[in-house]
Amino acid sequence: MRIPRIHTGSPLAAGHQCELDDNAAQHVGRVLRMQPEQELLLFNGDGYDYRASIVAASKKNVTVEVHEQLENTTESPLNVVLGQTLSKGDRMDYAVQKAVEMGVSQIVPLSTERCDVKLKGDREDKRLRHWQQVAISAAEQCGRARVPEILPVMTLSQWLEHTQGCDVRLVLHHRTGQNLASMTRPATVALMIGPEGGLSPGEILQAEAGGFVPVALGPRVLRTETAPVAALALCQWLWGDI
Repeated sequence: MRIPRIHTGSPLAAGHQCELDDNAAQHVGRVLRMQPEQELLLFNGDGYDYRASIVAASKKNVTVEVHEQLENTTESPLNVVLGQTLSKGDRMDYAVQKAVEMGVSQIVPLSTERCDVKLKGDREDKRLRHWQQVAISAAEQCGRARVPEILPVMTLSQWLEHTQGCDVRLVLHHRTGQNLASMTRPATVALMIGPEGGLSPGEILQAEAGGFVPVALGPRVLRTETAPVAALALCQWLWGDI
């Protein structure tokens, strides 16, 4: 039987018992209905997996015994910061989920000129928490031991400032002849994805002035939720661990 892999915010150490945080406890106790002595694999974002078993479980509280700290080798040597323009419906969820599966290190939601989603205050906080949970679930599924952080929404100017330390900064733009294969292998990459209608000419110029290189992924125009998956796959193939 497959051993469930669960993210928890609780500290984990081999040879110690611990209480799972509320989200993990409810998933283990209420959803999976696991019982004492059953095994599970835990991770809390520190880069390791932990083999554990349940000591006591109810629908709200779960105590586990951690038996062993395990090496996890799923993290890519390539550090990618993704700037993903906000999109409606489940498109943003899809982009976040697949970006985590493709090994992204950090995700920054962007607000651009043609973006038709506006988030402020409590609504922004709620969406950020939701996307962070999407990232956690994706990390559980794909075997990663680190969960990419979802940062607060940034403007283009804030994004350009945030990514100044990256070796290579890329903005997807189908009207350019530049491609990824012609570039020198970097250790850190900033990747910017525009909205459904594309970035405005002014935004492209501003990104270029800020050190971003326009790159194309072929002659076809990709949807905003498809573009990061394709771009990250190519980055990982050229410079990462695919």
